[in-house]
Order: sequence, then C-alpha cells, then structure tokens
Amino acid sequence: MSTVPGPMRIPPLLTELNTDFWTGGLAGELRIQRCTHCATYHHPPTSVCRNCLRGGLTAQVVSGTATVMAFTINHHQWSPTATTEPYVIAIVELPEQDGLRITTNIVNCDVRDVHIDMPVRVVFEPLADVALPLFEPDR
Repeated sequence: MSTVPGPMRIPPLLTELNTDFWTGGLAGELRIQRCTHCATYHHPPTSVCRNCLRGGLTAQVVSGTATVMAFTINHHQWSPTATTEPYVIAIVELPEQDGLRITTNIVNCDVRDVHIDMPVRVVFEPLADVALPLFEPDR
C-alpha cells in the first residue's frame, strides 16, 4: 500500500465495464480488459474491441509492472484536504502490449527521482469500495 501522502482522491463511479479494473486491487491484482477474439488489451475499458470491433471482452490479470512514458509533477494544492507536497502524475505503459497505458500516480519515491523509462510496479491504495492502482519504483 502507498505510504506517501498524495492528492485528494475521489472514488470512481463503478460501472459494468470498469468494476474489474477498480476492484481488482482488493485482491492484489491489476486487471485489464482483453478481447476474447483477437486478444487485444483495452484501457480504459470498452464494450467493443477497438481492434476487431467485436464484443466479448473480459478482465485479465496482468503483471503489474510498467515503464514511465510521461509524467508531470503537480505543485498545486487543488483542495484544502489534499496534500501540500508535490506529487507525480504519470502515464505508464504495461509490457503486455505496445500502447497499453494507464494514467496514475508514482508513489513511494522522491518526485525528483522519477524519470522517463523508469521501471515501476503497481501498488494499491484502498479507497471506499475500490483499490486505486498506483505505481512505485521497481527496485
């Protein structure tokens, strides 16, 4: 679990499409939707495969490792209850498929240590009835 304070977090609205993604962390799993026909992964979740245009997508457990592709350091306190400390907002790419990316926060390291191509791994932060997938350095 994340030990570094971060931004104010609001639980997502759960839907039929996204529940596996948002609740997988409660079981320690990062679950990404995958087409049962062409095996293409999809994030964010969708009802129709963007590759073969067919239905039949199911949540699959993925490795939980990733690489930082892009990031920014936020210095603005967006809410009185949010941290005053800077935090990292990043786009990470999962190794399961080129272009399979998640927007997340990088935690458990100094914001100055985050860099492009940094290997990271998922950690989960419980929030209400979900577990947010965040990423930390994969040391």
